[in-house]
Amino acid sequence: MLFGLALLFIISFIFPILYNIAIIFLIAFLFVLTFDVILLFKHKAPVSAHRTAKYKYLSNGDENELNLNIQSFYGFNVNISVIDELPEQFQIRNFLINSKFLKGEIKTFKYTLKPFERGEYHFRKINLFIKSPVLLIERHIKIEQNFMMACYPSFLKIRQYELLAINNRLTESGIKKIRRVGHSREFEQIKEYVIGDEPRFINWKATARRANIMVNHFYDERSQQVYNIIDAGRIMKMPFNNLSLLDYSINTSLMLGHVAWAKHDKPGLLLFSNKINTHVNADRKGKQLLLLQEALYSTKTNFEESNYEVLLSHIRRKITQRSLIILYTNFESLSGLKRQINYLRKIASLHLLAVVFFENTELKELLSSKPDTTFQIYEQTIAQKFEFEKRQIIKELQQYGIITIYTAPENLTVNAFNKYLEIKTRGLI
Repeated sequence: MLFGLALLFIISFIFPILYNIAIIFLIAFLFVLTFDVILLFKHKAPVSAHRTAKYKYLSNGDENELNLNIQSFYGFNVNISVIDELPEQFQIRNFLINSKFLKGEIKTFKYTLKPFERGEYHFRKINLFIKSPVLLIERHIKIEQNFMMACYPSFLKIRQYELLAINNRLTESGIKKIRRVGHSREFEQIKEYVIGDEPRFINWKATARRANIMVNHFYDERSQQVYNIIDAGRIMKMPFNNLSLLDYSINTSLMLGHVAWAKHDKPGLLLFSNKINTHVNADRKGKQLLLLQEALYSTKTNFEESNYEVLLSHIRRKITQRSLIILYTNFESLSGLKRQINYLRKIASLHLLAVVFFENTELKELLSSKPDTTFQIYEQTIAQKFEFEKRQIIKELQQYGIITIYTAPENLTVNAFNKYLEIKTRGLI
């Protein structure tokens, strides 16, 4: 509109008769502009806006749902554009919501955020850009709603597995039913046989007395110590799908600790690098899961070489009862394992040791591709060498009776759960 007025004034130099028309249009424009300013600025607080979140904390590596609740107090329809100042960790520069609000309307806008690192996430101002139906002026309102949300290891997956367990649908997520081979169980009671009971537990004497099939019932041995030990050294900083190996391990250890606690075992935690960073004693007290979560919340790698000698010394002094130890680490070469194998063997002689290490999924993709050039053949040959070394690492560990969990990072939770359930059902601890 301003461009049209300027053009009309320029033309009026050539055709003076248009000058008066240009003046009339200018006065009309100024009148409408003033009217638009009054409409937008006569209210001191014409809109309200605030954020709400489904949970008090952010869940690392998961989609977290947040809401923006906006209400217009204008007595007419307005167009509002919303820019939320999200935490800098997300690096989101194009957040924009455009919407038309009717007189006094309240709207809720849902959006999701997916964090990839633990820590504090600071939300800043909510910026609202408001236009009246006249569409000449835009009013910018800043609403101060500075607050912090802490990002914890993935607690949403814990809820997911709990719901699947309630609905007996864990097999859909890859959790296997392990056949019991023998048992390390304590006798509970004799009950009538129902479909699903194991025929080999039929009590024939009780069956003869009652004239009904009776079966012995057992319950698992309880209060066994289960320690998740996480290598927080530099090698665990390696990223896969935006999450580091350390974060995959932290998420899984939190969920596995939750499952162990639910199965009446005592979950514990130990983090180490060149020194012992964190130690939470295995226990079943009421706040144990909260202690695990708080310990894992702020864990970071210090980029130091992991010291397994310090780890062994600490385990000997602090973990005196035979326990299941699940060690999350990574070995990229056989020589790297051989430097630490003596320490692992000594830990395995004291406790039941399961070592978790990771597939290099990028190498796997390279191996599955078809080489077209000589350079690609060289690349694939080197990748095959690394993959062969991983298989040698598995054999080396198993040779000394150490349980191995070799897994892709994204499958860690399911594979760790399966191994824990297998160990429990086979009575290895």
